[in-house]
Amino acid sequence: MDTKGLMNLSQPKDWNENEQILHSLKDDILVTNVEGIILKVSEVTGKIYGVDSDSLIGKSVYDLEAQGLFSPILTPMVVKENKKITFVQTTNKGKKLLVTGIPVYNEQGELYRIVSYSHDITELDQYKEFLFAMEEEMQRVKTELGLLRSKQLHDAGIIAKSEDMKKAVSTALQLSEVDVNALLLGESGVGKSLLAKFIHNKSHRSKGPFIEVNCGAIPDSLFEAELFGYESGAFTGAHQKGKVGLIELSNGGTLFLDEIGELPLQHQVKVLKVIQEKQFYRVGGTKPIKVDFRLVSATNKDLQKAINEKLFREDLYFRLNVVPVTIPPLRKRTEDIVPLIHMLLEQFEKKYNKKKKLDEAVIHHLLHYEWRGNVRELINIMERLVVLSPTTLITDEHLPDHVKEGASTPSPSIHAEQTLKEMLDETEKQILLAARKKYRTTIRMAEALGTSQPSIVRKMKKYQII
Repeated sequence: MDTKGLMNLSQPKDWNENEQILHSLKDDILVTNVEGIILKVSEVTGKIYGVDSDSLIGKSVYDLEAQGLFSPILTPMVVKENKKITFVQTTNKGKKLLVTGIPVYNEQGELYRIVSYSHDITELDQYKEFLFAMEEEMQRVKTELGLLRSKQLHDAGIIAKSEDMKKAVSTALQLSEVDVNALLLGESGVGKSLLAKFIHNKSHRSKGPFIEVNCGAIPDSLFEAELFGYESGAFTGAHQKGKVGLIELSNGGTLFLDEIGELPLQHQVKVLKVIQEKQFYRVGGTKPIKVDFRLVSATNKDLQKAINEKLFREDLYFRLNVVPVTIPPLRKRTEDIVPLIHMLLEQFEKKYNKKKKLDEAVIHHLLHYEWRGNVRELINIMERLVVLSPTTLITDEHLPDHVKEGASTPSPSIHAEQTLKEMLDETEKQILLAARKKYRTTIRMAEALGTSQPSIVRKMKKYQII
């Protein structure tokens, strides 16, 4: 029996295998000739464009584009490029389609047909827009949080534009959340006391007392009485009612042991015992006093060296140094100098009810000074300038001689043909070039240099910095 003949007899006369396969596909498929006349379409195609699929047969894609059914059209692109083309098409229903056109060649190698298929990416496009909007919103929130944090730091008297200072402040914020012992390290005048207060104010103990003890300022003979307090009649000259010590006053708050490296060796074991047991005896007392405090210590000394020289107890060092925080010297955080200058100028203007403005030459000298005394020295200089300058504009004539002469960078060569303004302009240009290389954007440059973004743009145009 002819099986092939039976199969043919079983199919309807108008049955077309290729057409059935085409319509069984769940994709939008459209076939045109090189003139753009539609020859074949899948059933899905009509649904996508909101028309009957059969009605598209024989029509020109150019005419359909003119009617607004879809845009742009694929056929002329494939004919022109003679290769596979993919792009996004918009339908009359506002849908977004990712359309791909494939050239089909005849036996002579000539372009014969263009087959296109598409995928509806309307939802993906909406998701993309949503994600883009979310990214913008997150960036806005991030910027607002950054501004809020900057304001909080500014209100606390802290400037942190440099990476090292940002790291120190970030660690301090983490420390504020838990009662772990912290050791603040850094040269004299870098702001260890300020950071200790910042940790306290950000902690859950902020409503409690902040008791600062300068371990190098208390005489040996009075150390125990000052730190632990004493009972009535404990020693000759003692107050009749006794006295509460500094440690007891810190109960419920923060005990800040500043200059802990100056603590005499004979008193170190007593401090260690209080830290370990959180209780002590007053001088002349017999009843233990329990105390709950959070400990923050600070030093400008190398405690490891002091341990090796038998001047500091190693066990006390390990108790203090649970989490170290290193505050960089001012000369190594040059990005913070200009913002600090403006913050201090504002503070002293309010304090002394004066209105002052700094000449650019003054900022230049302050920016390049070595600052061996760190922030403390900068505070003193700024206060002096606000108080003593006789005019509203503070010029380099009002600066102390050691500041003008003590710049850490080499002085520029003085040429007879250059004026002071020309030399200052050249220095300003070099600062802008260095900032541009480091920060890339004018917004970050303005933040680092303590000025406005339009001012940075204006100056870059002036010096033709691209």
